Amino acid sequence: MNEQRKVEAVTAKHLDDEVAVTYGTEAFLSADYARAEKERLWPKVWQMAGRMEDIPHVGDYFTYDICDDSIIIVRTAPDTIKAFYNVCAHRGRQLIDVPAGQNGARGNAVNFTCAFHGWRYDLDGKNSFILDRDDWHGALNADCTSLTPVRVDTWGGFIYIDQRAEEAESLTDYLGDAGRILAHFEFDKMRYKWRQWCIYPANWKTAIEAFMEPYHTTATHWQLTKYAEFYAYSKQYGMHSVSGFDQRKSSEATAQGGSVSRVGKGKDPRVSTYELARENYTTINYSASTDTLINAAARLKDELPETASVAEVMAHWMASAKADDAARGVAWPDIPTAVMAEAGLAWTLFPNQNILQGVTFALGYRARPYGDDPDKCIFETYALERYPEGDEPATAWVHAEPTEANWGLVLSQDFANMKWVHKGMKSRGFRGALPNPHQEQKIINAHRNLARFMGRGAPEILKP
Repeated sequence: MNEQRKVEAVTAKHLDDEVAVTYGTEAFLSADYARAEKERLWPKVWQMAGRMEDIPHVGDYFTYDICDDSIIIVRTAPDTIKAFYNVCAHRGRQLIDVPAGQNGARGNAVNFTCAFHGWRYDLDGKNSFILDRDDWHGALNADCTSLTPVRVDTWGGFIYIDQRAEEAESLTDYLGDAGRILAHFEFDKMRYKWRQWCIYPANWKTAIEAFMEPYHTTATHWQLTKYAEFYAYSKQYGMHSVSGFDQRKSSEATAQGGSVSRVGKGKDPRVSTYELARENYTTINYSASTDTLINAAARLKDELPETASVAEVMAHWMASAKADDAARGVAWPDIPTAVMAEAGLAWTLFPNQNILQGVTFALGYRARPYGDDPDKCIFETYALERYPEGDEPATAWVHAEPTEANWGLVLSQDFANMKWVHKGMKSRGFRGALPNPHQEQKIINAHRNLARFMGRGAPEILKP
């Protein structure tokens, strides 16, 4: 940290203020810090492991790996999901191997059998077979031979795990107001549209922070500025935080609309609304919108007069798309206007889940450590959408190199930044981060949270 700066420690009184802060690079670059996260962070938080549609049938399972821990999430009954550490109680061999090049293992089982000595466990984690059990002379019991359970819960169709004891906070309490607000979007009624992952050459925090603010849009996604202004606010909700569209005081732009649907630049909002929606949809790998919304926006010029106001365009667009979806068997959730305004553009759920939400779709990001290497991460992106029952596409995690051909223009532009941010932070010339207090409060909040878990490196307030 530059010693010439005038700084003071962040205290509770500053948490809701837009104050300028700075923080160093240890959290991104230090191998010791990465190792410490394995004890201080990941075992002490709720974290999203997958989706309910990953395990639709009894016996379906998948593995979720975080640092040195591998966890089996399995559907044990039509309405019951359990989680266990992926490790045999005998000698510690993992029960389920993850094939090279796959993002976790998936399958269906009636039991889990260790490939080393054949010890077997039922779906509830109880040991059901030990070869030559009598050799232990009665010393073995269920406590020492069963699989070790992991707390598991669901919200919005997502499956979360928590490695803490039962007396730790519930998932509902952990999500707090973020869960209350986002519950209105009914993510549980959405299904995967596509999902991709890669091993990326940057720390997991460097990667996820690239998707925590629209402040970078003007420079990184410059082509989008032809269609809209991307000024944004950000706000924290406890451990979590939200960003949304805002207006510069000096700007005459009208960034009206709710969630991620809004009008764009231009004198004719019928045209600009369609152009903005189309550009976002086609360049973000056909996510962050739906075919229904794009088709309804394409008709605005034919269905509304030139004199239509921004409010009339937005109302007609949403009503038309809602009717089109209803005709094909897709119902929209009833989201109160006040909730839609509070929901903003996109959320960060600490520590590593980002959700950009719409009424009938969502775009999600997740980043995780890659072993002990602070210079790499597992980066994942997925699109969700509401479909008529039975029309959901069959999807699987696809490993895809971070190129435009695989991820679309916008995401490839983000990839083109992340590794160079990580490399740049290693420079002796970098004095520490200076996040925007208005537009990058989500990142500031994330580092406040991280410092609380890690016991070091809290953001410091810059004094004029």
